[in-house]
Amino acid sequence: MDRTLTFGPALLAPLLMLNLAWPGAQAQALDDPTRPPAALWAPASAAPVVAARPQLQSVLISTQPGGRRLAVIDGQTVKVGSRVGDAVVTEIHDTAVLLRRGKSLETFKLYPSSKTDRKTDSKTGSKQE
Repeated sequence: MDRTLTFGPALLAPLLMLNLAWPGAQAQALDDPTRPPAALWAPASAAPVVAARPQLQSVLISTQPGGRRLAVIDGQTVKVGSRVGDAVVTEIHDTAVLLRRGKSLETFKLYPSSKTDRKTDSKTGSKQE
């Protein structure tokens, strides 16, 4: 009584269809944080991609008390008091940098979708969390 179990095309086809219909089988597209900027991938004939505003790329904070705080904005290493275009760096935090342009303050975040907004009233200078 030698019985072997064989899977014929009639049995494999429904299993394959069930596997493709399963919601977990479809992968979501994720942004690759290590991917170079889109400007490097644009064809030479296309217009260059220009950022509307400076982009915060990195924050470096010393662990020593009173240590230095640096930020990298558009490839330029800056510290408090440095200029980025026509703006001046006023504060460097763990995940954000504040720039002053005239009387207004702009916050540049390392993670733009985070919910840790710091708003500053330009008239009083007080910070609101």
